[in-house]
Amino acid sequence: MIEAMSRRLAGLSGWRRRFVWLLSGAAAVLALPPFFIIPVLPICFAVLLWSLEGVRCNKGALSAGWWFGTGHFAAGFYWVSHAFLVQPEIYGWMIPFALLGLGGGLAIFPMFAVWASWRLGNGLIRRAVLLAVFWVVIEYLRGHILTGFPWNLLGHVWAIDAAPMQFASVVGVYGLSFVTALFATLPAAFVAGKSGKIAALAGVMIALALWGGGAVRLMVVGPAETEVALSELPADVPIVQIVQPNIPQREKWLPELQSQHFSLLLDMSRRPENLRPDQKRIVIWPETAATFFVETQTEARMQMAGVLGPDDILITGAPRTYPRDTDEYKVWNAIQVIDATGHIVASFDKFHLVPFGEYVPFRSIMPFPKLTAGRTDFSAGPGPQTLSVNGMPSFSPLICYEVIFPGAVIDDDHQPDWLLNVTNDGWFGHSAGPYQHMAAARFRTLEEGRPLVRAAYTGVSVVFDAYGRKLTDLGLGERGILVHPLSSNKNHTTVYYLWRDLLFYGIVTFFAVLAMGYKRNAKSL
Repeated sequence: MIEAMSRRLAGLSGWRRRFVWLLSGAAAVLALPPFFIIPVLPICFAVLLWSLEGVRCNKGALSAGWWFGTGHFAAGFYWVSHAFLVQPEIYGWMIPFALLGLGGGLAIFPMFAVWASWRLGNGLIRRAVLLAVFWVVIEYLRGHILTGFPWNLLGHVWAIDAAPMQFASVVGVYGLSFVTALFATLPAAFVAGKSGKIAALAGVMIALALWGGGAVRLMVVGPAETEVALSELPADVPIVQIVQPNIPQREKWLPELQSQHFSLLLDMSRRPENLRPDQKRIVIWPETAATFFVETQTEARMQMAGVLGPDDILITGAPRTYPRDTDEYKVWNAIQVIDATGHIVASFDKFHLVPFGEYVPFRSIMPFPKLTAGRTDFSAGPGPQTLSVNGMPSFSPLICYEVIFPGAVIDDDHQPDWLLNVTNDGWFGHSAGPYQHMAAARFRTLEEGRPLVRAAYTGVSVVFDAYGRKLTDLGLGERGILVHPLSSNKNHTTVYYLWRDLLFYGIVTFFAVLAMGYKRNAKSL
């Protein structure tokens, strides 16, 4: 039956073939967060590879990759349209252009991956391996070209559980994406005789190896600290208190509600009754939770200090201004750290800005307004930093999607004890977007060997340990606080931290050479 299906797909032509490519690309999204229907991945790639057997020209192979990619990215990024619905009267008209532009534009990457695998692979096994190779190469390029956009990588399908993610501590998420790509493509070789069945079995075994190997590693390092009695903790272990106000995005910046929102944040930041007086707190507000310039509002800072104990600090996302060394007016999307005296003791400016969200590229020729509040484009900060305040464990602050970039989240010269991600995913409502964002952030714990604290304006707020295990979380669309000890005693140096993407380069190169040399002079499989 499987062989008959493969022959039927190879015999398709015209709009039917293009529709199958589009649909299979879209269906592959079901393997990604928040659905995690992972078996759909090899099915969709099998459909693509089997249909490629009927392609006879370069144009057909390019078309296959573009239609598959368009379906994949349009379905995977449907949630972007929610951002334009916050103010539909201004931005609603942009929705079809954004979805088509994003889906069709990003589809250029898999278009070349599919074409290259078709062009260079003259047998199903070789073509499957080469498709895996070129797919992760274009994923890597997608994460670096222009400003980079490493969202919905194939490796993200394993964020369903901490165990299969563990391999990322060695090869990073791009390396994990490669073995995931082999898992996705090799089962298609089942119809290619005895060798194909062995290859297909190897593809299936990848999933079992990832899960089993990861489970063994987690067993060796010991259980996660999910249930800790706060009253029994030593006084030198700080308590993290994450505030998730869950204020709708369309209400967040309304002038008449600013005082109400600020009072809510202050009320949610008061010391929980189950904490000892001597326990230090790190109160964390999400991205731009403070909708005012903190450095200019002395009274507001004193109110923020009023909810703190003498050794506590409050970390908030906020816009920052002041022309420090220039007459040019600038605004930064920042993190400000307030101590119990009301002083700003540390600050960080976002360095990886969102195109069209926080600034408009080529503004002189682009007639579009940015989505965030204010007319002035945000300026970019200098890069990753490590902040150390009031004797607290040092941390690397990351605002919004800065956390999705592998190998670019810490200052190597001043290594932090933990990672902090403040974000506002309220733009995207109850969609897949916030879950995809959280999954991408989770991989940074595996790669860097450090815990991650994530404060999201509308959710999902979460604490992960240094092995990517979820310690506590607050769901999407909920209002509340998370209180959890900040323990960094299991921090460790990972292979990925030492080598970064060198192992990924080596593995991909090895498989590319292996596939190109496989039975070069023999008959096609």
